Amino acid sequence: MKVLLIGHGAREHAIAEAITRSVYAPKLYAICSSKNPGILKLCRETGGKLFKGDENSREFVSKIVSERSFDFVFIGPEEPLFHGISDTVEKMGIPCIGAKEKLAEVERSKAYMRRLMWKYKIPGRLKFIAFKDLRDAITYIEAYAESVAIKPARQAGGKGVKVISDFQAYLKDEKQKVKLAHAKDVVERLMSAYDDIEDRILIEEKVEGPEYTMQCFTDGRTVLPMPAVQDNKNAFNDDIGPETGGMGSISGREGLLPFLTKEEYGESVEIVEKVVHALHKETGERYHGLIAGQMMLTDKWGPTIIEFYSRFGDPEAVNVLPILETDMIDICEAIISESLHKVKLEFRDTATVVKCVAAWGYPNYRDLAKGHPVHVDESIPEKYGCRLYYGAIDIDEKGQMISGGSRLIEIFGEAETIPEASEKVEKSINCIQLTDGWRVFHRSDIGTPELLRKRIDLANLVRMLYHYRKEKGLIGIDIDWIPGKGKIVHEY
Repeated sequence: MKVLLIGHGAREHAIAEAITRSVYAPKLYAICSSKNPGILKLCRETGGKLFKGDENSREFVSKIVSERSFDFVFIGPEEPLFHGISDTVEKMGIPCIGAKEKLAEVERSKAYMRRLMWKYKIPGRLKFIAFKDLRDAITYIEAYAESVAIKPARQAGGKGVKVISDFQAYLKDEKQKVKLAHAKDVVERLMSAYDDIEDRILIEEKVEGPEYTMQCFTDGRTVLPMPAVQDNKNAFNDDIGPETGGMGSISGREGLLPFLTKEEYGESVEIVEKVVHALHKETGERYHGLIAGQMMLTDKWGPTIIEFYSRFGDPEAVNVLPILETDMIDICEAIISESLHKVKLEFRDTATVVKCVAAWGYPNYRDLAKGHPVHVDESIPEKYGCRLYYGAIDIDEKGQMISGGSRLIEIFGEAETIPEASEKVEKSINCIQLTDGWRVFHRSDIGTPELLRKRIDLANLVRMLYHYRKEKGLIGIDIDWIPGKGKIVHEY
């Protein structure tokens, strides 16, 4: 059996490892934009090969696929999906684990996702307005002083989201200036690189609560959920600093998180299922691959959708794939044949923590984080029972590992409790250094009792409000009081 993996990060390293653990002993091949040391090693060990090239190029992927008889292709990142690589591969007669371009629109266009949820009245939806023109967005912002989230209308690698509260009247003018400045930055800088969707900017109602990710396998008919994972986006301890692609993540026993109940987990899965079925109604296509709800526990709905992924999260994939006990090849073949309902998806019942290490400069000044020589001692994580997954590291012509500007490695640890797993990972962090003296950083607080308590306290507050709204029949309803008009009821 021969499997082709597309993607070059730590997420793809974890996928590659899960594939090669299979009892079917597949040969692993990979198309990577950089030579990921972990993926390269697995390709060589299984008798496969790594091809360095453009993961988003239909021509390059077609060339590789046409030269070898792959049993299936597995796409890791979102951009190849947005570029129609899944469609291209399947037109060549090769099954693909990865959403087709029409289906991946649920991630690529945040406005499309919001419209879909409203059209099919799917729980967990938020009020929003999308703009194709910056001038229209500015006119709206100037007219309405509200607490909002301002985002790029397209998936932009997790960048560009700003949440602005507008409760203090004396700061109204200053907050308005921040909104306007950020709207311009979103359209003129972040969205300037993308012309594949019409909407430019999205403005959503502001919500608060702990975030988490609900990752699922699907064949377009059946949705099989994985353990819930909570990612930590801010660069530095105590949730401060710029937002990143994720500096580390946690998952708990029984597939839950310390702040998430079984009922809330079930409601989250139902939302993902409803979206998968809505996508089929809209496109006529069956969704073959991964879909993930990036969710927040809010007072509006309880489980609420912030955005969707059309693939595994990163680093969230690294929490769940090392503890996956069901054979990955069996899962993939069931997705391809649309018989996923026959698969019993099993994970080791354990708590997991992942921490990412990045070079200084990430995420806002990635050029400063690039080009540094990297040394990794894999024996250190092994000593503490942890696993290491390579991220933004390339191998040059001399065989030297070089930093790529993003998260360098992700270290996985497991234990009976999340804090115990966090301690194991923390002991493994010094396995990496940049030999030219450039600094690296990570978040030491991920999985600690203090940060867990912060998440639990926030969830308890939100849950109290959510349950009150539920008891009063106010889920999906907003009530405003307008002078001279009285009570105005808005139904979601």
